[in-house]
Amino acid sequence: MTLRIVIADDEAVIRMGLRAMLEEKGYQVVGEAGDGRRVLDLVQKVRPDLVFLDIKMPHLGGLAVAEQMADTHRVPVILLTAYGERSLIERAQQAGVMGYLMKPLREADLQPAIEVALARFRDLQSLAEEVTDLQKSLETRKLVERAKGALMQRLGLSEEEAYLRLQRASRASRRGMKEIAQGVLEGRDVPAAGEE
Repeated sequence: MTLRIVIADDEAVIRMGLRAMLEEKGYQVVGEAGDGRRVLDLVQKVRPDLVFLDIKMPHLGGLAVAEQMADTHRVPVILLTAYGERSLIERAQQAGVMGYLMKPLREADLQPAIEVALARFRDLQSLAEEVTDLQKSLETRKLVERAKGALMQRLGLSEEEAYLRLQRASRASRRGMKEIAQGVLEGRDVPAAGEE
């Protein structure tokens, strides 16, 4: 699958040169913008795989665009800049920028920057999914612990007996432990002894 890229820079000559270098490498440029507001609309419309953002653009600079995209459009960003100031680099990192290229752009730097940006983005996406899964697992565990406590109190069961009842009810009803625990806590379900 061909990588779909949006280029945002207020200088048309830089956009043209970058487009030519990218297309020569086999990438597909699906849009160009000369200001920050336009690039936000463009990204929402064409859903690219990667965005090149100039750090200084009219209406909305590249860092502000990257910050907004981090909240709304999860897409890897490579920042283009003629400025190497430490404060800009730190802000770029906080904005979730995946790569940073200094102007004037060199064709030899493009492919490595793209590959690193995509790899970092995939790693972050994978980590975010892992965190979500862990949060769901922790939430389920907390509910099960509370349901066990409720069964122990209501029915005078040991912790192990309460857990086994929840487990058996889950298997017998083919519902997840979270759903069974929620039912116990809401008073809808009280797993029967020896339910298989």
